[in-house]
Amino acid sequence: MYLYLSEIPRSLYLVTSQQEERRGCPARALVFRAAPNSSCQAIVEFLRKDDVDLTNAVRLTSRIVKGCLGLISIADEMFLVVVTSATEIGNTRPSSRTPETVCQIHDVGFYCLTSSLWDDLSLNSDSLASTTFGDQNDMYARDYNASGSATPAPEHPCQPLRKLISTGTFYYASDQWDISSRLQRRITRTEPWDLSAYDDRFVWNEYIIKSLLDFRERLDPSERAEMDQCQFIVLAIQGFVGVCTLALPAPPTNGTPVIATLTLISRLGWKRAGTRFNTRGVDDDGNCANFVETETVFSTDQHCYSYVQVRGSVPLFWEQQGLQTFGQRIQITRPHASQPAFDRHFAGLVEEYGAVHAINLLGTKENEAALTSAYSRHMKSAQHALGDAIGLTSFDFHAAVRIGGHESVFREIRHLESVTDNLDKFGFALADASTDEIVTEQKGVFRTNCLDCLDRTNFVQDILSRTALEQYLMHTRREWIHSGSLWSNHGEMWAENGDALSRIYAGTGALNTGFTRSGKRTLAGVLSDATKSVSRAYINNFQDKGKQAAIDMFVGNLSTQRQVTIFDPIHDSVRAVLESRLSEYSTTKQCTIFAGTWNLNGRPPSSESLLPWLFPRPNAPEPDLFVLGFQEIVPLTAQQIVQTDPEKKRVWESKILDTLERRPNKKSSYILLRSHQLVGTALLVFVKKELTAVMRNVEAASHKTGLRGMSGNKGAVGIRLDYHDTSFCFLTAHFAAGHSNVVERNADYRTIVNGLHFLKGKTIESHQNVVWLADTNYRIDLDNERVRTLALIDDFDALLAADQLRRAMDERAVFEGYQEGPLLFRPTYKYDLGTDNYDTSEKMRVPAWTDRILFKGNSLDLSVYSRAELRCSDHRPVFAIFRAEVRIIDHTKRAALSKLLLENVTSTAPGEKLDEKLASLTFTPEETELPPPSSDDFAWWDDPEHPNGIVIPLPSRNGSHGRSSNPFDSSSDSSISSSPSSSEEELYHALQAPITPAQATTTRRPPPPPPRAGKTASESDS
Repeated sequence: MYLYLSEIPRSLYLVTSQQEERRGCPARALVFRAAPNSSCQAIVEFLRKDDVDLTNAVRLTSRIVKGCLGLISIADEMFLVVVTSATEIGNTRPSSRTPETVCQIHDVGFYCLTSSLWDDLSLNSDSLASTTFGDQNDMYARDYNASGSATPAPEHPCQPLRKLISTGTFYYASDQWDISSRLQRRITRTEPWDLSAYDDRFVWNEYIIKSLLDFRERLDPSERAEMDQCQFIVLAIQGFVGVCTLALPAPPTNGTPVIATLTLISRLGWKRAGTRFNTRGVDDDGNCANFVETETVFSTDQHCYSYVQVRGSVPLFWEQQGLQTFGQRIQITRPHASQPAFDRHFAGLVEEYGAVHAINLLGTKENEAALTSAYSRHMKSAQHALGDAIGLTSFDFHAAVRIGGHESVFREIRHLESVTDNLDKFGFALADASTDEIVTEQKGVFRTNCLDCLDRTNFVQDILSRTALEQYLMHTRREWIHSGSLWSNHGEMWAENGDALSRIYAGTGALNTGFTRSGKRTLAGVLSDATKSVSRAYINNFQDKGKQAAIDMFVGNLSTQRQVTIFDPIHDSVRAVLESRLSEYSTTKQCTIFAGTWNLNGRPPSSESLLPWLFPRPNAPEPDLFVLGFQEIVPLTAQQIVQTDPEKKRVWESKILDTLERRPNKKSSYILLRSHQLVGTALLVFVKKELTAVMRNVEAASHKTGLRGMSGNKGAVGIRLDYHDTSFCFLTAHFAAGHSNVVERNADYRTIVNGLHFLKGKTIESHQNVVWLADTNYRIDLDNERVRTLALIDDFDALLAADQLRRAMDERAVFEGYQEGPLLFRPTYKYDLGTDNYDTSEKMRVPAWTDRILFKGNSLDLSVYSRAELRCSDHRPVFAIFRAEVRIIDHTKRAALSKLLLENVTSTAPGEKLDEKLASLTFTPEETELPPPSSDDFAWWDDPEHPNGIVIPLPSRNGSHGRSSNPFDSSSDSSISSSPSSSEEELYHALQAPITPAQATTTRRPPPPPPRAGKTASESDS
């Protein structure tokens, strides 16, 4: 197919070529243009080629376009993404009645629908992109212009995406078959092939192609079939596909060799996609980093054999932050709150594959041993719910290699009792080549992992694949087990698979592939592995962040992204009404949040009880969350700034957990949900144990402000989370010290707000509720003696008038839009240790409210704001107790309401036209004009046309045809609850409640009640 551009209106045309039409493809065109004044809504038409006028159109590329990957909005522009270069890998199943051919993508083009600004040919050039992996990550570090100089031209906004997709790791089906699903799943489907039936875990362009798939679904069946024949829409997987054809010895009765096809397909999951140090562990939905389904397919003219295994990161919340070298530092970030996500992960695998047996290849080093221990504990807990369907075998890969070399791993894995038992139990999938029917099904999978799920994992999966294929051959063609070409091709493909997956995740080829290829460990292989290890360390630390951002943009993870939709007035109307009827498919619940901040002056916990701080109101409800911010949790020495000791944080965590556990009248248990530290600043979040399952998407981030952002002695730590469907962001910070350094403190605030980012583009401002609990270091601009005198007599108003933070907020220099409770307690800084005396040292610092809690968000209602009298630091701890409302969305009910609204708006009564019905949903220009606002002397409803406020109802323009004027009204017997709004009469009478001003100068007639019948379309919606 070819791609054309025409202007006025700016449109892009994907048009079938004559060559495709000669092969039986319908002569069709897919036309794209942007909706007026929109960068995220397109108008798409599927037309006959003869109905498209290409007289003034320009062909944008000389290449044959292979298909469309989707539509994406970037930098306020909308782009059409098309495959401009791809090569055929081979037919994965020649014995099938329809070919199952795979193509590898080498280059893509991004063509703008909204502007001609990006029409230069620098991005969409006809020069083929390199299909090699060698310097793949260099593309994320630098660009070179055509002359080879190192001064890059202004970069196309889609350049990072093009680099990502053009690396040779994306594949698509060139025929009508589903490359995203394994053989067993495809064949057991009862319906014929349908483009919309795919495994959504592995289709990487689902986010950008979704609108086109929805458009396709709304076509007539005949048009939909023609669109599929044209192959306008491409569904792409990422991973590896290898196909080789080989001749195997013939049966004794026939001298002709048997032609067999060996295929290896690895499908990388996108739901927790990312690079090595940026994406680890599991998310709250149970999706794992580097999750790959790998299928070995062996096809002859009689049978088609399929064997599936999976790999994935250890399904706990863990990460590796900071500069990583060869001794990677691992932090299990939610050690007590991983079980719900762990259970979801394995429950999903069991539902998809049947039984699951995990093989953990981590070693006995401190970091890996901690993960192994936590993995075992969580597995035992999960077995209570899932029983024998899941199991775990731990095998120290490195220890086995040290003792007996890589050859010993091959022997030991094949002789592990848990492995051999489950190989027999799980079996493999086998299909009859002539009938395409399943003969045997695979009843379970092995889930293998190491730390990165790359080198060790690939090595062991190769062994399992070979062992399972040998089992199949034992039952069919025993003599093929001794075929050297079969196993050499099998080993070569697994080595290439390891290299491909490693380049995607870590930036270099896999280690140990020399042994996988040849069965021997050589000096050249050792040197190659050492070089790859050094390259990984550099790439992962300095280049992966750019690649991570491109991945997040491609799969729609960025919080600032808006998905492109295709203009559809029916569905757009339904979406708008769904938003307005939120209360019908959601509920709210009340919760309590305790927020506290305390500058510890570098001191460890003392014998002093924390109960006066954590439970200041003994009879109050127990908080759902404790959010505690600490400053100077370690002394701010040069050694601590360079390499912070995490032990002090752990000591305080233990002290707080002990206090929570031993408190009197305990009703609930608490666990540490998440903690994070930046030198002396630390933030700890504790949650009721029974609520861990509804705390989702918990993330931590930090940002330095000391020494112009180079030092962490000052800065901020943030933790964000979703409590059911309401988002919260908590921040603790330590601003610049010094009485007069107000400008520096203001700058610290702005630096944190602009620089602290969570994953997927989330910022502080992208949350519904934000709470700062910080040592802001703002002081009181009065002389020392005056402040001390006013503090001792509790004259807080006079102190507040001179408070630097309040002045800065009044000037809108900081914390614009935030609230703070009334300051009805004495300044919290600075005290002599262990006393109630303000500073008597030589410096005699001026007392100040340095420790503050500020907040914003419609869900937050402050009930208590005070301080606690703990004396082990030179600051007093401050606390705030919030009543908060969290929303719980019932997604099943939302889908049911959406379906009901859609049926309601698309059904028409006899004689009623759908376009007229849709037109009645909108305001006409003259109907949107509003009267001038009322004044003390004039009421808008009392004018010459409506004396005394009398309104004459107008007849309906279109007539009601015996139906409700609002197509979104649910019927009285609907299964969906009706809106709880009051009737118009009730609303009118409620508005008449007597509100008498102190001195009424005029008497105004009350407004008339709204008309009850015969409204116009505009009146019924106003």
